[in-house]
Amino acid sequence: MNALPPTTRSEETVSEVAGLHFADPYRWLEADTAEVSEWQKAQASHAATELSRLLDDQGTNFDAVRRTVTEYDAGARPDLPKFSGGKWFRVASDISTDGSAKLVCAPTPFGVGRALVSLDELVSAGESAVLSWMAPSPDGAIVALGICTDGSEHNRISLVDVATGHVRTDAPTQTLHSAWAGGVSWWPDSTGFTFFALTGAPQEFAQAVFSHRLGVAGDVGRTTIEEIPIPEGSREYTLVQFSSDGRWAVASHRVGSPIPIAVRDFSHEESPWLPFVTDCAGTVAGHIVDDRYVAITDVGAGRRRVVAIPLELAAQHRDMTAGDEIAAASASESSARTDPNDPDNWIELRPETEMVLRGITPVGHTLYLSGFDQTAAKVLVLDRDGSELGAVPLPANGAIHASFFTLTGLAQTAYGGEFLFAFSTLTTSWGVYLHRHGEAGLETVVAPAVNVAAEVSMGHAIAGDGTAIPFHIVRPTTAAAPEQPAPTLISAYGAANVPTLPSYQPDLAAFVASGGTLVQAYLRGGGEFGTEWYLGAHREHRHVRDGDLVAVAEHLIDTGLTSPARLALTGGSDGGLMCGVAVTKRPDLWRAVLPRAPLLDLIGGLREPYLDFVIRKAWANPDVPGEVLRLAANSPYELVAPNEFPLVYVQAGATDPRCPPAQARKFVARLQAAQRGSAPILLHVFENAGHGAGTSHEVIIEQDTEWLACLVGALRL
Repeated sequence: MNALPPTTRSEETVSEVAGLHFADPYRWLEADTAEVSEWQKAQASHAATELSRLLDDQGTNFDAVRRTVTEYDAGARPDLPKFSGGKWFRVASDISTDGSAKLVCAPTPFGVGRALVSLDELVSAGESAVLSWMAPSPDGAIVALGICTDGSEHNRISLVDVATGHVRTDAPTQTLHSAWAGGVSWWPDSTGFTFFALTGAPQEFAQAVFSHRLGVAGDVGRTTIEEIPIPEGSREYTLVQFSSDGRWAVASHRVGSPIPIAVRDFSHEESPWLPFVTDCAGTVAGHIVDDRYVAITDVGAGRRRVVAIPLELAAQHRDMTAGDEIAAASASESSARTDPNDPDNWIELRPETEMVLRGITPVGHTLYLSGFDQTAAKVLVLDRDGSELGAVPLPANGAIHASFFTLTGLAQTAYGGEFLFAFSTLTTSWGVYLHRHGEAGLETVVAPAVNVAAEVSMGHAIAGDGTAIPFHIVRPTTAAAPEQPAPTLISAYGAANVPTLPSYQPDLAAFVASGGTLVQAYLRGGGEFGTEWYLGAHREHRHVRDGDLVAVAEHLIDTGLTSPARLALTGGSDGGLMCGVAVTKRPDLWRAVLPRAPLLDLIGGLREPYLDFVIRKAWANPDVPGEVLRLAANSPYELVAPNEFPLVYVQAGATDPRCPPAQARKFVARLQAAQRGSAPILLHVFENAGHGAGTSHEVIIEQDTEWLACLVGALRL
């Protein structure tokens, strides 16, 4: 018999958006009060009791589940070392007897080196230090580190002197909202750096580009705001890139679809920032190569192509359009030929092909072009004019590690004439490899630590509009014969033009190792198959992703792979919203639904500056009543109505700045009140946990343990 959840009061509260009114009975759970805190703790206790009961029914316990999670967590995070000034830098815990994470300087990527400082020395006593990013100066004399202490991803800059290991006192004091703008961008002469940080309290979500000159002779340095011409009122992220010779700087703007919005030429004294590619709805993302910006772009190419844009166009276009109206009119034809916004002025280095491009990196005198074909990674080597010189022989069909968002990836630097990368598959954990153009094969720098006993195949479901929706099936091979119907978990995302790729995820690997069948689905809204695939479930088409998910689930049931009694669903962040829509609209399809760090209340989210920014980008304009109604139709909190729901287990982080815990609290409270079935509706808000990137390893293990315990019990693994 299930225990009853904690009692939750409701109020006759109403939220108003664009003149429309929405019942909001659990709005009081948005506040950080003692009452909310006690309610949250009671919910966590209730979840632990119910999960223990589920495990007892399976003849197992949390300790056994935790051992499985820990085993498959090995090699889970591909933390690549950084090269600068002839030295390699990494953070490691394997060179110290106390197991603490230390900044290490070594002559080779993972070689025996010198420990410079423990990360714990960079924070106050009692705090836990989590590395957000690392950036050594070009001369290798100083390492800048972003340290988070509470799981929130908010981080402060620390500076470590490489020669002495001492922590410098001239670091800037601003707080960085996250690592999405890459941390710091060092000036080529190593005398300072540029960074993107908050200008006020984190909840205000107001940011700016700062420049910081290092202190000399013990002073504290000097930090100023960099006046870059970005659209007024924009809340988007900005990353500054510098050419290695110090002549050029480019400001890339927008986290998911960056464009080089401004350029600065330091060869002219007091040269200002000039507008560059400012009028572009697509992506232009690359690096400064000589006097050109070499980038991948989806402008005129849904799967992207490679172009080069002369940086001098900015000044030429300024000169052509300067002066009075008569002069500007007479120069209009010349002005058009210098406009950086006109794709006709871009030089195409490589046209669109079947390969969906993801990134381009200068390595020595070559360009390494990465992407994927039918989700499997591919890497080509080009010369600087775009001609193909060869391909990197990857270990298998899998994925190369890359930043979640395109803008963050622009902060990555090359390593002289070598291409160092991490690679994994759905069944093999991350290994690190080195490729040198002109040499056959790869050098394995770090071999994968984990191999899951499973076989991988690919299938397709047909959506309502006839579109084929691909998915991978990962079946464990440990059983004598496959179960039919099999205990199955669908994992998906389908949002923000971010590709879900066939890479190693420790929680999913532990699920397969426990006897479950994993289905990783590639839904529209993601970036796996180009711009058309992404836009097919963007803004007014957001519901398409939900239809794609249902098509996959029904296909798995119709073909006999699984049944509703043995089918579960999971997803994080926007994928958590996908879970919320699925359980409220089609509760009959699932045995269990497990949203993680989820977005669940789009109407209430408009009261959070960060979520207001995200919702306006990806869903709707909240100032337009018709669009608000569409927003509400995609908001799980608004969709809850009395019904028989499957088991629901929601995880959230107490310090999550992207999907605050109130999103999960309110949804669970409303769902518990609406439950007419016997399955439990559970919530655990973890302390010192955020959206994932800033959460400590110890907390992640506990989160994954409860998540897997829920699946073990619900699906009878």
